[in-house]
Amino acid sequence: MATVQVRYIVNDVDAAIAFYCQHLGFKEVMHPAPVFAMLTRGDLRLVLSAPNPSAGGGQPMADGKQQEPGGWNRFALQVSDLTGTVENLRKAGIRFRNELVTGVGGKQILVEDPSGNPVELFEPLVSEARLDPPGSQ
Repeated sequence: MATVQVRYIVNDVDAAIAFYCQHLGFKEVMHPAPVFAMLTRGDLRLVLSAPNPSAGGGQPMADGKQQEPGGWNRFALQVSDLTGTVENLRKAGIRFRNELVTGVGGKQILVEDPSGNPVELFEPLVSEARLDPPGSQ
């Protein structure tokens, strides 16, 4: 059951559904309108909204500013084999913002969804960096 919800603004909800479900292991929960869908992966609910002038999470701000995809805020997905995951995604033609880097807690890379929203793929190198560290349950 999802315990965290993230909303991404996307240009094409159908393309985003295909990307997240086919390449990153999400499941479609609902897609009641062309401008909206809800996906899940473990504890994460990903809400996809297309810019929409009339209603919902994709509507313009009170000052008229339009919502748009992109930016640098992102969520991270833990993977067990980052090198293999990256290789498979590259073969599928998926775009990356950078090359694989290694930090103090693990290795990571930024992949882009079809609208240019970043998703960090992360492989922990130390147990404390895991999303489910030993002794956390």
